Amino acid sequence: QVQLVESGGGLVQAGGSLTLSCITSRPTFSQYAMAWFRQAPGQEREFVAALSLGGGTTAYADAVKGRFTISRDNAKKAVYLQMNSLKPEDTAVYYCAANKVRFRSGSSRDTDYDSWGQGTQVTVSS
Repeated sequence: QVQLVESGGGLVQAGGSLTLSCITSRPTFSQYAMAWFRQAPGQEREFVAALSLGGGTTAYADAVKGRFTISRDNAKKAVYLQMNSLKPEDTAVYYCAANKVRFRSGSSRDTDYDSWGQGTQVTVSS
């Protein structure tokens, strides 16, 4: 497991934008697929977006497709989630996660990830 630190959450009006960041000190960061998940109050954690090692392959939950963009900067050991056209239903704690196996493709299953950040709160007001 590795330490992941998220930032960038906050309060935004519906229709607004936020960019979340997740950084790590892991030397082999570029060898792991990364993902973002979120958990709203009283709900289970759900998949948001995943990204391959080099960033060329992405996957998104239907609820965010076309509005959110996941990206990574391997030199900075960082992964980002650009969120546009935010809706009140996007309100949740957002977590970044690192795949447990090197060189594995990105996945929407949270059981494929064994390193998680502490989460950053995103609140979208109507």
